[in-house]
Amino acid sequence: MRRNSRVQAFKMIFERFFTEAPEDEELLAELNEKDKDFAQQIFSAYTNNKDQIESKIQKLLVDYSIDRVYKIDLALLCEAITEIEYLKTPAPVVINEVVEIAKIYSTNDSPRFINGVLSSALKEN
Repeated sequence: MRRNSRVQAFKMIFERFFTEAPEDEELLAELNEKDKDFAQQIFSAYTNNKDQIESKIQKLLVDYSIDRVYKIDLALLCEAITEIEYLKTPAPVVINEVVEIAKIYSTNDSPRFINGVLSSALKEN
């Protein structure tokens, strides 16, 4: 199941908001080799395209600044946009997974917020 990969990629993206340290080997150590590779692909695609990803998210936020988005929600949005845009994972799969992860790691309102932003991204494409 790729959820473990997505969770670890989200955690590494979240960590990147606060430090420029390379990917966290401690987080990746929890994964099997296949999941580790997928998490690294997501994180690498994010770090290589960070500005474009965050710019896309900012455009999707209606009357809202990216600076006001909870960092956990922003990391989940970045993970999702990265996977959809750069790894070409089917959007419905990614959206479902990220919303489920948000239910565990973020606020009660976050799944609806994240779903709305990502649904707007689909309509834009």
